[in-house]
Amino acid sequence: MGRDRKRRTPARGNRARVISLSPKDALCERLAAVGVALRVLLVQHTPEAAAVEEVFYSQNVKTALKLAHVRGVVLAAIAEAGVLLGEYSPLSVKSSVVGYGRAEKSQVQLMVRTLTGQTIESEDAADALAVAICHATRWKAAPVKIGGAVR
Repeated sequence: MGRDRKRRTPARGNRARVISLSPKDALCERLAAVGVALRVLLVQHTPEAAAVEEVFYSQNVKTALKLAHVRGVVLAAIAEAGVLLGEYSPLSVKSSVVGYGRAEKSQVQLMVRTLTGQTIESEDAADALAVAICHATRWKAAPVKIGGAVR
């Protein structure tokens, strides 16, 4: 996500993008596609920071494992790009966006639409924007050591 370096808020004009995958493709192909697409976005937009949601408890073990695989690919791409990383719990994201950590998904989506002024085309895009909003409001721009260099 692009950022206005002075205000530390999401830069205007950026749109949420969702990396679409076919469930018919093998897991390894989908993971590779996520990695490639994210690396392209990191090169195109050269963000100074990125944010991801921490792993949450899931009733479905298969779903949790697939999420963990994708999260690993995302974290690796961010680290390879030397981008600062913020990680936030679902409770923190909801608190930051809605003001209540146990908010319903629909409440988060409504606030994301209200705060961004954008039509959000999918739940995934709304979730990603919610994490970005949380990051923009909570991230402290302290120097962090990445790859031997202090940024």
